[in-house]
Amino acid sequence: MKGDFSIQNIPITHYMLVPGYPANEAERQKEVEKYQILDTLPIENYDSITALMAYVFGSPISLVSILDRERNFLKSHHGVPFNEDPRDRSFCGHTIMQEGEIMIIPDASKDDRFADNPLVTEMGVRFYAGSPLINDKGFKIGALCVFDVEPKEISEYQVQALVNMAQQVMIVMESHFQNHLLQKAQKELVQRNENLKKFANIVSHDLKSPISGITNIANILETNLKDKVDEETNDWLGLIQKSCFSIASYIDGILSFYQSEELLNSNRETVVLEGLFKELKYACTIEKDIHISIDSTLKELRVNRGALMQILMNLVTNAVKYNSSTQRNIVLSIQEIEGKYIFEVKDNGDGINELEAKSIFELFETTSNTDCNGEMGTGIGLSIVKKLLEKLDGSISYVTKPGQGSTFTFSLPV
Repeated sequence: MKGDFSIQNIPITHYMLVPGYPANEAERQKEVEKYQILDTLPIENYDSITALMAYVFGSPISLVSILDRERNFLKSHHGVPFNEDPRDRSFCGHTIMQEGEIMIIPDASKDDRFADNPLVTEMGVRFYAGSPLINDKGFKIGALCVFDVEPKEISEYQVQALVNMAQQVMIVMESHFQNHLLQKAQKELVQRNENLKKFANIVSHDLKSPISGITNIANILETNLKDKVDEETNDWLGLIQKSCFSIASYIDGILSFYQSEELLNSNRETVVLEGLFKELKYACTIEKDIHISIDSTLKELRVNRGALMQILMNLVTNAVKYNSSTQRNIVLSIQEIEGKYIFEVKDNGDGINELEAKSIFELFETTSNTDCNGEMGTGIGLSIVKKLLEKLDGSISYVTKPGQGSTFTFSLPV
């Protein structure tokens, strides 16, 4: 090729045919800008494609060209040292204006549209082939093209290769765009979760004190006025206490749900199973009719202790609360199988209705079952279990029969 291939300062002759603009140029420009590809640094994904096209065509230059308002931005520029040139003398500007999958110029010096183009008269360009980059909305964003200083004819194989690789360029561009949207959504989700966590803490702090006060007042009134008021008034005082207890349970549950994420920040540690079981049993066996046993040959576990304790506490507490048997029995079994700890929490409780069981891990989803005190659940505990297990690469399943109890089985990687 004659001289250095640099065209920014070459004047335009009035004989050259300047490429026009599509009728939908305003909309097309918006599509170009949404990809946020203009003025970005080279990326190997695009450079490997232009290098391949230069090899396939035996040509010195191959470009990924993005048509901006007044310029041709070269996202990949194999064989030339610059990354943009004016759109009004761009071959690719013509490519996006014509119909079809490819534009081929065997000898630009003999083509009326390009004979006086500075690329031809000053830089010696003769051959050009370009395939438009068409996005999923049908807009032509730019082109994948090759140049040569010698006139040439190309094979059907080369034509198909250029068309196919132009589609591949568009796939890469769409992939980067979707990644950008995903990263943006993730940032928004993180911020939203932070806001919800702050809200949960504020609600917990601001509501707990007045609710506690109302509960205490109701207790005092019930004690002092028990023999001085009628039965209906005593019932109302009991209802106030019950309602306050339910609200407090919801507040504690919501706070636990958002605070559970913090447990995942802890590293795995070696946990002595005997000590873990004693702590669990102490926390869950306040009443005398509860019997919790453990079945395992393991002595130690390598786990996130805080997260595991939260999972077991929720499962065992549910097994205790939703159990109307005269002797409430819960068996915790643990074994190690193929690189996983398999935990099983089995009870002789009330079981769960088959239709309701499908949604028990969803936040705020409750069953029609009431606990031993006649209270409905909050629908938070099992959602915490599921959330923690998903974050720890674990899984959970269950088997349940109304009136015969439930067995929850979950796994954690060793």
